[in-house]
This record gives sequence, structure tokens and C-alpha cells, in this order.
Amino acid sequence: MTAVITPQELHARYQGTFGRAGGYLPRNPLAVDEFHKSIAPRAADLRKDLDPAVQDLADFIHSDLTVRMYVTNMLAEVPEQHRHIHTVDDLVEHLNAIVRWAPAYNRNPLHQIFLPMSALFGYMRLTPSGSVLFRMPQFNDKLRPVLRNWCDYLNSEDSAHVLHTREGGWFSQPATEMNKLYEYQCWDRRDEKHWGFTSFNDFFHRPIKDEFRPLGGNGDPGVVAPNDGTVYNVQRRVARETDFWLKEQYSLTDMLHGPQCGDEYVSTFVGGDVYQSFLSVHSYHRWHVPVDGTVKHLEIVPGLMFSAAWNETPDPTTWTHSQSYQAHINTRGLAFIECSEELGRRMVCAVVIGMEEVSSIDWSVGVGDTVQRGQELGYFSYGGSSMALVFEQGIVDEFTVPFNNPHEHPDDGPTVFVRSQIARAA
Repeated sequence: MTAVITPQELHARYQGTFGRAGGYLPRNPLAVDEFHKSIAPRAADLRKDLDPAVQDLADFIHSDLTVRMYVTNMLAEVPEQHRHIHTVDDLVEHLNAIVRWAPAYNRNPLHQIFLPMSALFGYMRLTPSGSVLFRMPQFNDKLRPVLRNWCDYLNSEDSAHVLHTREGGWFSQPATEMNKLYEYQCWDRRDEKHWGFTSFNDFFHRPIKDEFRPLGGNGDPGVVAPNDGTVYNVQRRVARETDFWLKEQYSLTDMLHGPQCGDEYVSTFVGGDVYQSFLSVHSYHRWHVPVDGTVKHLEIVPGLMFSAAWNETPDPTTWTHSQSYQAHINTRGLAFIECSEELGRRMVCAVVIGMEEVSSIDWSVGVGDTVQRGQELGYFSYGGSSMALVFEQGIVDEFTVPFNNPHEHPDDGPTVFVRSQIARAA
């Protein structure tokens, strides 16, 4: 018989999710219950008009006995008072409603849901069976096209209907203040339709004004931050291989391996350093080049999206602790950059980590390009995210940002701004 987890366990695990800690999901888990109830009518209206990728996922679940078992058990393991989805068909119909939905702004922090798919999966993936299901490669392979189709919708003009100044709009006064839109280029286009944005994703990865993110370092050829965020972890003398599923561990063999590049670059980074930071809902979601150099290889590695390092106890920090784990197993981009002569032509890898429902990773540079620190490297489309830099030994003399203890502060380390100095060169 399926073991239902207790509401207390569920709430403790929810508080440590990436979405809740990053501000993408509400502080109060009861708001997730309200969200499920609110989309049920729309899900019912669309049940006969399934998105093709959602239909393919439904067919897969029904045809694969093992997957169907885990999905069914996962739904049953959610405490009854929080169980709004009872069957596979319920899950499919709710997912179908979300892929044609653009997040609106809610000024009440207790009810803000910026990651609707994470809210949909929010309770069920915290169960024992959900933990297994969201690690299954074949399930993720079927879920990934659903995210792609949702990304297509968020890239479409239809998704721009939430870009307005009225209640619930992303240009309303509280949303403008939360996102500091006066720092972005769109501030000078307020007289245009949707402030010049063509879609919700176009708004999400909006470009910022250079004067609000000046290049740091004062001529030092060191390293600048690739993104806005908070410091999650800094680790020196990183090993080739570790048990990365344990807290705060990095394994170069797993982190830097891709179907195209294989293990070509792994040996270069043994004994080097890792810097990882956490992007919140308010963060600027473009990333920039950390060092002067030449782009040697770019690759996007398909991986998991909604998985976390498992903890048998209801540890409230399990999910935010999972950032190092997710740097190895999540969908991620790898940008290998050979530094300039000033840094001895050593290597740096920017690891762009898709977390939750990140829909896409897009590069703004190409292989062979000569790049300068601070120039744009790429951007995320909608979703939560984290980013790591991996340095060959001998690049970093010292980090200029305060070290964070991720065991004590997994989601509220020191704040860093893109293009500010984070390390001095050796």
C-alpha cells in the first residue's frame, strides 16, 4: 500500500524548494492549493484539445507500466487535503492548461506563483515516488518537448497579454518596483505597445542598461560575475570525481561531460575552482563573459528538470542544497573559454544550469569568437536558474566575494551583480 507523507513533512520539504526560496513560488504552500483549484476549470475546458507534446506524454505514461506505477503512486502519496490531482488524466489535463498560459503578476507575496509548472508538480515531486519519477530519463525525455512547446507559446505574441500597467500586469507599479524596470532598456520605450516587447519571454530576458552594471576590476585582468544573483558556494581544489549527490559536492567528470565534447576538457580542470550563484525571480536573466579569451566549445546537455538530491528526512533545505547536484544532472549549457595571454591561456567553463521549468538556453556568441569579459554570453528564457564557473588551476589567486556556507545559507548568500569583480587573477 502506498505510504502517504504527512502534511508536516510536505510543508517542511516545500519550504526548501528552489522555487519557494527564490521567490518563484509563494511562501505559503496553501496558495499552491488555490492555484490547483483555479486552473481546474480551464483544464476541463481544454481536455479535448491536448497539445501534441502533452498528448505524447499521456500516451507514454499509459503505455509504460513502470512509469504509470510511479505516477499513480506519486499522486496517492500526496496528503489528502493537498491532493487535487487524482489520476493520470487529471495530471495531463492540468499540464495542458499550463502550456497555453503566461504568468500574471500578483502583488501579494503570499500568493505569487511565477513558476506554474513547478506549482503543478510542487507537492507530488516531494513524495518518494515523485522523487524517483522525476529522475527517470525516459520520463524527462517526454516532458522536455512539453517545455519546448510552452516556450514556443511564451515566445509568441499571444503571451504578451500580461504585459500591461493594470492590476496583474508586469508593468503595474508594484511589479515595476519589484523588478527595478527603470534599470532596463525598456524604460525608455514605455510609450510603445507592451513597452517594445514582442512576447512574455522577450520581457523575461530583457536587456539592462550598461550604466547599472558597470564593468569591475579597475584594469585587473581577473574575473567578473557572469550573472546577477547570490553566492551559493565557492569550492577550491575540485576533484575529478566525487559523490555529487551529496551536499555541496562537485564532480568534474559529471559536470563537464557532454554528448559532443565527452571528457575532452575534464583533466584540464582537476584541482581548480568552482564558483556557483543562484538567480532569483527578480534577477537579470542574461549572462556575461567572465574573462577575456576565445570560445572553444559550446554545448547544451539535455538533462533532468524537476529533480532534487534526495534526503530521507524532511530537511527543509534539501532543494536549495540541490544546486550543486543539479549542476551535474540538469539540462545545462557548457561554454568552454580559453583565457587570453594575461591568464596564461588557461581554461574557464561557464556552466549555465536550467532549473525548474527553464524553457531554453540561448547563446549570444559562437565557437571561435574572441570575447571580452563583460560582454553578453547568452540568456535564459522563462524559469528558475543557477550558474557555475569552473576554473583551471592557476587562474584565481583569491576570490573577492565573501565565501558563503551553503550548509547554513543555501539560498541567501552574498549578493553579486553581473560584470562586478569576483576574483583576482593569480
